[in-house]
Amino acid sequence: MDDIIKYLFSLLEKKQWKVVTAESCTGGMIAAAITDMAGSSAYFDRGFVTYSNEAKMEQLDVQPLTIERMGAVSEQTARLMARGAYAHSNADIAVSVTGIAGPGGGSDEKPVGLVYIGLSTDDFAEVHKHHFDGDRASIRQQTVEVAIRHMIDYLESL
Repeated sequence: MDDIIKYLFSLLEKKQWKVVTAESCTGGMIAAAITDMAGSSAYFDRGFVTYSNEAKMEQLDVQPLTIERMGAVSEQTARLMARGAYAHSNADIAVSVTGIAGPGGGSDEKPVGLVYIGLSTDDFAEVHKHHFDGDRASIRQQTVEVAIRHMIDYLESL
């Protein structure tokens, strides 16, 4: 994981950008992975752990109607989480995650392992849908790694 974080930092350094995180199912693990690396203060602005629906609405401006109609685990919620984190920070790129890590809480429509990862900048937003396998710890770790890879892919594309 250290190598991927160092590479993310090198891309952020080239752009002189900082990251903000908005996390639900990972409970701050992305922020922790980034800030575990020395020198992270140059690249990390802040993190929001918005596990409850109320936190998503209060801290990230996710609309109650979105959660009511689409659910907390949805493409729309992930997009709004990323947008809200970006808006409430001094960062240049936001990453958000919302999903069902299990072992319970899944359904036929939204099974355990379903995770949405959002990215947002001032003029860009996208959401990636993933289905991860494994136990709770594995799903959460995969989410962290893939979220960081999505940021890297975006930064490489600039």
